[in-house]
Amino acid sequence: MFTGLIQRIGTVRRVSRGAGLVLEIECGAPDAGGACAGAWAKPLSEGESVAVNGVCLTVVKCDGSRFTADVLRETEERTGLGGLVPGEKVNLERALRAGDAMGGHIVQGHVDRRGTVVAKEPRGRDFRLRIQCGRVFAAGCLLKGSVAVNGVSLTISDLGEDWLAVDVIPTTARETTIGTLRAGDEVNLEGDVLGKYAAKAAAGPGLTEEALARAGFFDA
Repeated sequence: MFTGLIQRIGTVRRVSRGAGLVLEIECGAPDAGGACAGAWAKPLSEGESVAVNGVCLTVVKCDGSRFTADVLRETEERTGLGGLVPGEKVNLERALRAGDAMGGHIVQGHVDRRGTVVAKEPRGRDFRLRIQCGRVFAAGCLLKGSVAVNGVSLTISDLGEDWLAVDVIPTTARETTIGTLRAGDEVNLEGDVLGKYAAKAAAGPGLTEEALARAGFFDA
């Protein structure tokens, strides 16, 4: 599980295609200081989870400053990882640990779909991204709710039938790859998991007025 608060920007060093997609990513050496000292005070370990542009991947091999991860075919098809090229920058977040501060929102690293940036509008020091996300994804979103865009926890500032908009502050633009996005770029989108469960429960056949009355929520 992750929070959508990006800790480092990594660099893709190698993209291999054989039986499957393999990524090698430069993540930098452990750092005892800085804002993310707790998360990156120790090197990565084989088997641990890292979110790469919002996609939860397992570290297969690491040497302290680089790590290698396999990408499932389903993951490649659903996300934008298959389009990464050497030299490209990616958002990195290590998995949440017990006792860590929950500063963003619950992010699973399970991307729902890819979206497309259709507009980037300056708004004073900030800017707004309008993202085409499809009707199904938009229907599961909530104005002022949370969404993960390339792994970054953002608040939905506007919402349409098949699109959403998020406002980005200078710090987020500087500390993540969100600041480099332009119209036409694809992004990984993950909806709020709490909203997904609520929608599933509301749509389920068991949640009816009769069922609620039997449970004592109100008189039939």
